[in-house]
Amino acid sequence: MRKRERFRRLLRRGKHILSRWLCACLLAIPGFFMVMPVILLLSGSIMSGQELADYFRPLWENDGYIGWRFLAHYPVLEHYVRLLFFTPQFLNAFWNSFGLVTVILALQMALSVPAAWAFAVYRFRFSRFLFTVYIVLMLMPFQVTMLSQYIILNDLHVMNTHLALILPAAFSTFPVFLIYRGFRDIPRELLEAGRIDGAGEFGLFLRIGLPLSSGSILAAAVLGFLEYWNMIEQPLAFLQDQSLWPLSLYLPADAKGQEGIAFAASVIILIPAVFVFLLGRDYLEKGIVASALKE
Repeated sequence: MRKRERFRRLLRRGKHILSRWLCACLLAIPGFFMVMPVILLLSGSIMSGQELADYFRPLWENDGYIGWRFLAHYPVLEHYVRLLFFTPQFLNAFWNSFGLVTVILALQMALSVPAAWAFAVYRFRFSRFLFTVYIVLMLMPFQVTMLSQYIILNDLHVMNTHLALILPAAFSTFPVFLIYRGFRDIPRELLEAGRIDGAGEFGLFLRIGLPLSSGSILAAAVLGFLEYWNMIEQPLAFLQDQSLWPLSLYLPADAKGQEGIAFAASVIILIPAVFVFLLGRDYLEKGIVASALKE
């Protein structure tokens, strides 16, 4: 009997291990195809100009298909050196993106956090209606609101300036929705206890609201960074001067000899987004889960 029981345990354990390996393999296959573009960027950015020219020759001569290999024959860093030290346009675009994202996130947090607190904690006339309007505005894509934004920004005389990107983004409704869920999860009894102890409304906001909802606030900041670091449509619509363009619009002209620069630029553009995502991944997951829960 003991041998049979031991055999059954080993069999169950073997089935469990086998099922885990099968799940891992099934998930690794689509994961590999999702990561493949990044692998191609990394490999292309360290290939020599001659090697890239050989691979891209069919494209320029309209003769067949491009060949490729994941490992460079002789890895080099010449494209990164040219891009970072001999391409001032790239550095200008980088600082444009850095400044835009910093200002946008600062204004978003300054406006969205108090608004979310007001919707979550207080009840006033038309509060539900106003929050519904916020949700509807959040669901509307940029293509729908582009014309109205263009008219308003043109009347404010901020077209072709960074304010044309900062002002609409600062009043975005999505951070309000995401942070609102974090504030709604705070127990009402805790707020009432704070009021009984003599804490004012501003004190409740600073000492209870912000610490307990820091996950939702950081999740909104991470999502905001990823969105505005990679924005393309807004600068294309509102900025004519290319010296004001952010990094997401920077790619060298499609010409011979520029392939390596394009690969290197794409990798550098990707690095901050990946770093911020990995840094705030836990808060991002918690914020998304919290926003999906019903009241």
